[in-house]
Amino acid sequence: MSNSWRRFEVLLPLRFNDGRDVPGEWIAEAVLEIADHFGAASYETQNVEGHWRYSGILYRDDLVRAVVDVPDSASNRQWVKQFKDRWKIRLEQLELWLVSYRIEIE
Repeated sequence: MSNSWRRFEVLLPLRFNDGRDVPGEWIAEAVLEIADHFGAASYETQNVEGHWRYSGILYRDDLVRAVVDVPDSASNRQWVKQFKDRWKIRLEQLELWLVSYRIEIE
């Protein structure tokens, strides 16, 4: 097992910025895309509420978190960046919040 691991967490919106509901199957599709590529993914069904301001407009988001732990490699980081770019467009978002950090697997 690799000694160098990275956790990626992406917040997926349950609504488009204009208030329309994101189809539930789209969220499932996004999570399954991660699982299909890496062989596993976790999905938190607990909603995360976000508030942010853009161009003077206050937005309120209802989000869910998808998580995957993978070996820390340039190819894995590149795949996740491309995933973010695709889903940012599909979900009609100004931004799609994605974080990553190094982890240790015990």
